Amino acid sequence: MSAQSPRRVLILDTTLRDGAQSPGVSFTVKDKVRIAEALDSLRVDIIEAGNPGGNPKDAAFFADPPQMRGAKLAAFGATRRAGVSAEIDANLSALLHAKTDTLVLFGKASTFHVDEILRADLGENLLMIEDSIRFLVSLGRTVHFDAEHFFDGYDIDEDYALEVVRTAARAGAASVALCDTNGGELPWRVAEAVRIVARTVDVPVAIHCHNDGGTAVASTLLAVRAGADIVHGTFAGLGERCGNADLCSVLPTLMYKMGVETSCADTLNNLTTTARLIADAANLELPRNMPYVGAEAFAHKGGMHVDGVRKASRSFEHIAPELVGNERRLLISDQSGRSALLDKLYAIAPDVSRADPILAEIADRLKLKEMEGFSYEGAEGSFKLMAMRLLGRVRPHFEALDFHVQASKPWAGDSSQAYIKIRVNGTEEITAAEGTGPVGALDRALRRALTVFYPDLSCVRLVDFKVRVIDSFATDSMVRVTIESTDGVKTWGTVGVSRNIIEACWQALVDSVEYKLSALS
Repeated sequence: MSAQSPRRVLILDTTLRDGAQSPGVSFTVKDKVRIAEALDSLRVDIIEAGNPGGNPKDAAFFADPPQMRGAKLAAFGATRRAGVSAEIDANLSALLHAKTDTLVLFGKASTFHVDEILRADLGENLLMIEDSIRFLVSLGRTVHFDAEHFFDGYDIDEDYALEVVRTAARAGAASVALCDTNGGELPWRVAEAVRIVARTVDVPVAIHCHNDGGTAVASTLLAVRAGADIVHGTFAGLGERCGNADLCSVLPTLMYKMGVETSCADTLNNLTTTARLIADAANLELPRNMPYVGAEAFAHKGGMHVDGVRKASRSFEHIAPELVGNERRLLISDQSGRSALLDKLYAIAPDVSRADPILAEIADRLKLKEMEGFSYEGAEGSFKLMAMRLLGRVRPHFEALDFHVQASKPWAGDSSQAYIKIRVNGTEEITAAEGTGPVGALDRALRRALTVFYPDLSCVRLVDFKVRVIDSFATDSMVRVTIESTDGVKTWGTVGVSRNIIEACWQALVDSVEYKLSALS
């Protein structure tokens, strides 16, 4: 007797539709093309790419959609309106003009919404669903149906909610999606309803969860366990209000924890890269502690944790980070043990051993600096410079003789000026620069002065800047400035601490440049 094949579910990504409805997110047509191509490379099954009848950008996207290698692009829209035939309905017409054979149609599954929002008769709502699906299917389209507000409707009137999905299935829908549109249903209630619907209709059942109760991922996983065949979600959990089920968590959990196959089985090592690409297009930063793909998802700080991971990674990691394209990070702080320090030092001083006295000296200096307010978790460039100085393996590439910053008229564009005087190998250079703020001006002036001696610095730029008050003495407070710099290939962080915010910025900027120059040496 042959072994039973693993269960497989389809993945419908709605980042470009539901995700685009996130507050503050506005994808351009080029963004949508770029994201669709990335999702296609990840091999999701269906990409719900927008509502061509809802806005001009989506209409433009579907008028000239990108060519997909495997994924099916789907246009999204509503059923026909009450009292209007399917043949002349504007929403359905827009769907038919979209250059895609796959469509997602939504209709109400809650008597409350039919009565109070649509202001339609319950029977008419069923006809709207049936007529729309039959019409589109008769013209050769594949139609997936979203039963909007299904779970709220199921709680109010179970029979009517079930009749909605039965109607869609009879009309020719390729699947029926049960939508927790308000995002407040409990996971076990979701599972119970999915189990009943799977026995009620003879088409695949999909699950579409929002995250207003913080349970979208859990509800989605339980829905699959209860019989859902298709999973809807977005990358980074983008979506209305609190967002949708996050595919960055759903996909690896299905595959690595539940043994459920997806089309992404061979590409999941690109999950982190895809998540970061989509976050960049959305002009958002992924939460650092985001499961699986966050910068700290596999970061270890405590001495015991670091020691354990070095000996056996599974001691403090639930999966190998490489499976989702992430990487392990051993953080440096005053809680770090010698194992973490050795790991960080290996790249710059592989000859230092656990018994080497310099290791204890570096650990003591680290703890002293953290007592002063420094933090090296996001500033590994500054940590490595500190260690290299103690090891006697770095020389200053320049000497700062003087700097002066002036800011005025913030409404006038580049309203800050910085003056810098440096010395390199006995040669002095004086430079000035403008910026929209004092830090930008200081950064430009420093790099402009040093590029005369070190042309490779021309590609370095700041990508992030954070200020943290670390004690409370009003305007005399100690502040910590952390900056992130890049040369277009690598990214590194540096830190400065002072009661003078400009001085703290200067420390971080100097370390940033010195770190780059040390790497070039």
